Amino acid sequence: MFTEQEKEALYKVIYTRRDVRSFLPDPIPEEAVTNVIHAGHHAPSVGFMQPWNFILVTSEPLKERLAWAADKERRALAIHYEGQRQDQFLSLKVEGLKQAPLTICITCDPTRGGAHVLGRNSIPETDMLSVACAIQNMWLAACVEGLAMGWVSFYKKNDVREILGIPPHIEPIALLSVGYTENYPEKPILETAQWEKRRSLQDLIYHETWGNRQSE
Repeated sequence: MFTEQEKEALYKVIYTRRDVRSFLPDPIPEEAVTNVIHAGHHAPSVGFMQPWNFILVTSEPLKERLAWAADKERRALAIHYEGQRQDQFLSLKVEGLKQAPLTICITCDPTRGGAHVLGRNSIPETDMLSVACAIQNMWLAACVEGLAMGWVSFYKKNDVREILGIPPHIEPIALLSVGYTENYPEKPILETAQWEKRRSLQDLIYHETWGNRQSE
């Protein structure tokens, strides 16, 4: 179905994609934004419910308010860490929300598709997992377009609902900063900052049952 070159390109994008925190103010071509959104919309979703919406934010006042909401939560969460760990956490940047020319808020509508969505009745969280698939698609598409993307994941949902006029039943899943950058990391930022190391894949694979590391 795919050539060796196409396969290599796919894996290169997967391994190259990074969470980015610093952006240039340069405008993004409309075609590139459209391609990123289309990639998200073509993600798999349980019951084909497509629970996502995409709120495109370019207004400076709105981006300022979103950055305020993220920074407020970042400072509140810092109490869970001590010493150097707290300093590392507080050094995590949320300025990208203000720097990037575009912020995308991707949401989840748990009511989409009605009360009985195929495959969702047993595991309700699959609607949010579907949105996560859309985010990954968008991240890979942004990488291909030469764009950087950063996922801001700490904020109070009600703050974001109020700022962006989101209805109470809609879940704001992620704030995605999108733009060009001069500093595309070779490694994940948290790995470079020694916040955490990449775990050994061998230690994460079991065979047949949990904890069984021996292949039959």
